[in-house]
Amino acid sequence: MKVLLVDDDVNVASTLAEALADYNYMVTTAKDGQMGLELARNFDFDLILLDIGIPKIDGISLCRQLRDLGTKTPILLLTAKQSNTDKIIGLDAGADDYMVKPFDLPELMARVRALVRRSGSSSPAVLTWGELQFDPSTCEVTYDREIL
Repeated sequence: MKVLLVDDDVNVASTLAEALADYNYMVTTAKDGQMGLELARNFDFDLILLDIGIPKIDGISLCRQLRDLGTKTPILLLTAKQSNTDKIIGLDAGADDYMVKPFDLPELMARVRALVRRSGSSSPAVLTWGELQFDPSTCEVTYDREIL
């Protein structure tokens, strides 16, 4: 699964990219809205994680532009803005979900899995040979239903 992460905070982007990679997501990062727009227009992603307070094109405007371009990729907004008004603006701009920073990493990962699952992004099929199975989405190998 491919994720576009658009965040100008190097520490947050690095932590998120590492966490997503640990769950076998391929992460492409952009440090501003213009770079995020170009990447989203030119490459296919299964999910976009988007900060609101980014330079060049803010996250709300970028979300609107992507939806106006017909992008169906799920968008999860990550932001320090926590008022109900901010959440409503973000969701009405076309975001599929909204999380306030600082966030709980396990909750974020659960939301990522839910968005990808609902979007119909196809996970690679489990490969089976007799009792041996390999699941590319989790990198787990089992034999006779026991994890190796």
